Amino acid sequence: MTSAAPKLAVLVKGWPRLSETFIAQELVALQEAGHSFDIWSLRHPTDTKRHPLHDRFNGQVHYLPEYLYEEPERIAAARAIASRLPGYGEAYRVWRQDLRRDPSHNRIRRFGQACVLAAELPQETQALYAHFMHTPSSVARYASIMRGLPWSFSAHAKDIWTSPDWEKREKLQLATHGAAFGATCTAIGAAHLRDLADDPERVELIYHGLDLSRFPAPPERNIRAADAPFRMLSVGRLVEKKGFDRLIEAFARLPNTLNWHWTHIGGGNLGKMLSAQADAAGLSERITWMGACDQPEVITEMRNADLFVLPSRIAKDGDRDGLPNVLMEAASQRLPILSTPVSAIPEFIETSVHGVLASDDPSALATAISDMAVNPVRTARMAEAAFNRLIADFRMDPGIFRLSKRLNALCADGL
Repeated sequence: MTSAAPKLAVLVKGWPRLSETFIAQELVALQEAGHSFDIWSLRHPTDTKRHPLHDRFNGQVHYLPEYLYEEPERIAAARAIASRLPGYGEAYRVWRQDLRRDPSHNRIRRFGQACVLAAELPQETQALYAHFMHTPSSVARYASIMRGLPWSFSAHAKDIWTSPDWEKREKLQLATHGAAFGATCTAIGAAHLRDLADDPERVELIYHGLDLSRFPAPPERNIRAADAPFRMLSVGRLVEKKGFDRLIEAFARLPNTLNWHWTHIGGGNLGKMLSAQADAAGLSERITWMGACDQPEVITEMRNADLFVLPSRIAKDGDRDGLPNVLMEAASQRLPILSTPVSAIPEFIETSVHGVLASDDPSALATAISDMAVNPVRTARMAEAAFNRLIADFRMDPGIFRLSKRLNALCADGL
């Protein structure tokens, strides 16, 4: 990192977070590309573990007030400073307009956090960059108006599909203090955002890709016998959009002749419900719940598994996965993949070529699992194809190069 690098302020929902390795991977890579920035986090960490990747970030991490009532003196001092900034009146007008359409406590908290951010940002800050288009981008937008700085965002999945169109549109229009540019990690997300932007060229498709230097070379996988024990693995939060309730239903439909075991890695608010579902189905002895794990633990389990399963679906509120990095991580270990054709997953996995994309219907999942278990040669061939696709088209470096150029230009505009 060089001292002449542009000075960014990077906003994130929380730091560190085990479930957002794609953000940590990007920020570490941007530092190594010469960008100088601190992280401003809207929330304090809740995970008890952290990935080795988090320790490679060498900037400062600042925590904004997670709840305004917890730090009244800091809020009052920041508001006094922010109110004297040239853009405060306009930021307040924009926020009040947003509040009328979204009269929520979260919207109020966004403005309070923006006041703290605008008041406490170092004077040399040249631009703001927010990960996620919803709350972090709102805080960045309000603070950027107060400070007269350009801002940008990276959009992912939930933030795109659960935010109202009016809010996304205004964050994509320069006339309404929108972002100088927006990056997003899926073609389906990019197409949606370009339809809302005043200039589609300001929305750039940048796949996260995978930093292969963080992963060991894939193991030498022997073709398993069709009647050998079949070890399945899933990594993902226990939330509705991951579809694990339907996967448990699928397990109950597997033939008695299949000697299977499933290991799950990840936390989430549906843990108790899913464990009870497995108990009721008489499947508990075939399931290991590992909870949240760090990256080395995840890779160890991937190297020991025979199939990676991610039965993603669209949640009732519209939330869905984008292109989960964990699929690329599984491919890096030549672990066969079973998933669903939701959102951007088909942008990486072509069914029957790089893996299998099945309906999230339990019967369809059970059929796909059985077929992949009893056809180990074909399953291994798809895993090899996914590994080759990862190497050819989904490395991290090209995306970081393009994002770095965008951020350099953004900071130049803020001089």
